[in-house]
Amino acid sequence: MRVVTRVSPTQTTPGGKTLTLALSQRERGHPQSSRTAMTMTATAPATMPGERIDYANTLSPRTKALVLAGVMMGLFLAALDQTIVATALPRIVSELQGMELFAWTSTSYLLASTTMVPIYGKLSDSFGRKTVILVGIGIFLLGSVLCGLAGSMLALVIFRGIQGLGAAAITSTAFAVPADLFVPAERARYQGIFGTVFAVSSIIGPVLGGTLTDTVGWRWVFFINLPLGAIAVAFIVSKMPRLHSGLASKVDWLGALLLIVATVPFLLTLRGNRPLEAWLSPEVLGMLALSLVGLVLFILVERRTPHAIIPFALFRSRVFVLVCLTSVCTGAAFFAALLFLSIFAVNGLGATAREAGMAMMPLTAAVVPTSLLTARLVSRTGRYKAVIVGGLVMLCLGLFLLSTLTAESTLWDIGLSTFVFGCGMGPVLPMLTLSIQNAVPPHQVGTATAGRQFFQQLGQALGSAIFGIILTSSLANALTDTLGPVRAEVPVTMHAQFDRWFDTERLQKGGVSEESPGAGQGSASTRITDEVRAHYDTLRREPGANEEALTREEARVLELGRAGEQAVRLSFTRAVTRVYDWALLVGLCALLLALFTREIPLRKANPPEPSLASE
Repeated sequence: MRVVTRVSPTQTTPGGKTLTLALSQRERGHPQSSRTAMTMTATAPATMPGERIDYANTLSPRTKALVLAGVMMGLFLAALDQTIVATALPRIVSELQGMELFAWTSTSYLLASTTMVPIYGKLSDSFGRKTVILVGIGIFLLGSVLCGLAGSMLALVIFRGIQGLGAAAITSTAFAVPADLFVPAERARYQGIFGTVFAVSSIIGPVLGGTLTDTVGWRWVFFINLPLGAIAVAFIVSKMPRLHSGLASKVDWLGALLLIVATVPFLLTLRGNRPLEAWLSPEVLGMLALSLVGLVLFILVERRTPHAIIPFALFRSRVFVLVCLTSVCTGAAFFAALLFLSIFAVNGLGATAREAGMAMMPLTAAVVPTSLLTARLVSRTGRYKAVIVGGLVMLCLGLFLLSTLTAESTLWDIGLSTFVFGCGMGPVLPMLTLSIQNAVPPHQVGTATAGRQFFQQLGQALGSAIFGIILTSSLANALTDTLGPVRAEVPVTMHAQFDRWFDTERLQKGGVSEESPGAGQGSASTRITDEVRAHYDTLRREPGANEEALTREEARVLELGRAGEQAVRLSFTRAVTRVYDWALLVGLCALLLALFTREIPLRKANPPEPSLASE
C-alpha cells in the first residue's frame, strides 16, 4: 500500500519506504510564500532522528546558490578586513607611535579567531550555520567601530582581537558550507569560488585601504565595514536557510578553555624584541609553563570526551595530520607576504599607501584565475595532489623573488613577485580544504574543516609574531649599521639635528623619518632641507662669517641628509627581506610535507552512516 503523509525531513513515513517531506518554500528555493508547505514523494529511506541532514540531496540547486551567495558575502567582509588594514598600518603606527606593536595588530586578530574557530564549528552544528554567521558579523562590526575610535596602539590591538572573535564565526561557518551542500567530487569547483572571494578582497582591499588612508584617514578602513556588514546581514537574513545539521551537538567548554590556556600564553611570549637573556626571565618562563600545562590538560580531557573540540580520532589519519602541518606552514608564509609588503613599499621605496595597495593587486590577479582553473581541473580528473605540490612550488618561487628585492627595486618588481606568489596560493588553500574533507567520514567533515582552519590560522598567528620579532630586531641592527657612518661625517654642530631627524627609537616605532604624523617621506625631505638652509642662513649673517665655506658645508649637510634618508630606506629593505628569507624556509617545509601526503580519489557520493544521537 502506498502511503503519503506530511512529515518533517527527519521523520519516517508509516510505510518506511515512501517519504513525503514538508519543507518551507524558502528551504526548497520555491518562489512562493515561505509558509506554504510542499509535498513530495521519494522512494529513498527517510532520515532517522539524530542523523545528519543530507543537504546535498535535500536542497534545490536554486537554494544552494542562494546559500553560497549569502555565505560568500559574509566571508568577503572578513577577508576584506585583512587586506584593507594592511595598507593602512604604516600610517597607523606613525600616528599612534607603536611600531613595537605593529605585528600584534594582526596577531591579536588571529589569536582570537584561531582559538574560537573549533568552538564555532561545534556551535554551528548545534544552532545552524545561519545563526552563527549572523552572530559573528555582529561581533565583527562592533570590533570595527571600536578600532576606528582607538586612541592608542594598545587599544587598537585589543579591539582587533574583538574583530577576530567575530571573524572566527564567519570563516568557520563559510568553509563548512560547501561540505554541507555538495558531495566531494562536486566540491572542488565551489572551493575554487570561495578562493576568489579572498582574491577579490585582495584587489579591492589594498586600493580601497590606500585611498581611504590618503584621503579621509585610516580610521575609515574600519568604519567602511559597517555598510558592507549591513548588506551582508540583510541578504543572509532574507535568503539563507537555517542550514542545521540535524545533530544535537554539544560543545566541550572545558576543552575550549584549556585550548585557550594552551595557545594564548605561548603566543604572548612571542611579542616584542627581546634579547637572548630576556627569554629566560621569570615572566616568559612562567607563560611558557602555563601554556605547556594547558596543552597537557587539553590532551587529557579531549581524549576522554565524545564531544571534543578537535576529536583525537582525526589524528589517526595521516592525511589529516600532514595537511594540518602543511596549513600551519602555508598560513605563516602567506601572512609574511601580505603583512610586511606594505612596510617595504612605504618605508623602503617611499611609496604612498595607495601605491602600496596597487603593488599588491597582481597577487589577486594571479589567485583568481589559478583558483578557478585548477578547481575545474580537479573537478574533472578527481586528482588534487599535483595541484597542491605545483602551487607550493610557485609559492616558494614567489617568496624567493620577494627576498631578492632591494632599495632600488620598483613597484613593478613587487608586482611581479606577488603575482608569482599568488599563482601558488590560488590553488593551494582550497585544495588543502578539499583534501582534508575527502579524507574523513562525512559526520566529521565540519570538525575536520574547522581543525584545518585552526592550524592555518595558528600558523598565521605564529608567523606574524615570529616574523614581527625578526623585523624589529633586523631593523634595529640595520639602522645602527647604516646611519652610523652617515652621522660620523655630519659636522659636530649638526649632530643634535641629525639625531632628531633620524631618531632610531622613533623610526622603529613609527617607521617614518619625520615627526609630523601622517606626512609622507617627501615632506620629511623638504622639512630637513628647509631646516638646514635656515640654520646656515643664520650662520652666514653672523659677523666675520666665511660664506663660501658655510655654503660648501651646507651642501655637504644636505647631501648627508639625503644619505640618511636612503640609509633608513635601506634599513627597512634589509629588515623586510630578512623576513622573506625565513618565510621561504617555511614554504619549503610546506612543500616537503605535501610531497609525503597521500592522495585519496574524490568520492562521488556521501556514504551512509550509522545513526548518531549526538555529535
